[in-house]
Amino acid sequence: MNKVTFRTDRCKGCGLCAAVCPKKIIALDTSALNAKGYHPAVITDQEKCIACAMCATMCPDCVIKVEKDV
Repeated sequence: MNKVTFRTDRCKGCGLCAAVCPKKIIALDTSALNAKGYHPAVITDQEKCIACAMCATMCPDCVIKVEKDV
């Protein structure tokens, strides 16, 4: 299975990853704050991920790691 992980401690909640996700499975976690006081991005449905890595490419802080199932 493809896997996306976020370094939530470094996320500044800009939402760029959510905006470019073709499957619309990334959202900002409005119920949590990271150490910097931002709502971090989370993946809402890991199984729908196609590992396109558009989110990781768009992220200005290198918060996202995408692993493609081979």
